[in-house]
Amino acid sequence: MVVHGMIAKAATTVVTGAVGVAAYELVRRAVAKAPVHEASVAATAWGLRGTRRAEEAAERARLRVADVVAEARERVGEEAPPPAVHEASDGHVH
Repeated sequence: MVVHGMIAKAATTVVTGAVGVAAYELVRRAVAKAPVHEASVAATAWGLRGTRRAEEAAERARLRVADVVAEARERVGEEAPPPAVHEASDGHVH
């Protein structure tokens, strides 16, 4: 009887192990076939598009504010300051 009980436990352990290996292999194959690279590229492209749209919106807002400030200065008779002059720091004249 003791041998019969040990064989039954061994058989259930083997079956459990076989089911575990089969499940592992299925998951491994599914992950290998998954288009991870393509999904990463698509997500990055969406992020870049979103960033570009946010930058464009920020630039439009900046230009609108600049227009409002320029019009307000014009109404009070103040001249707009000239654009800042960038000094060349690389040692030669452009």
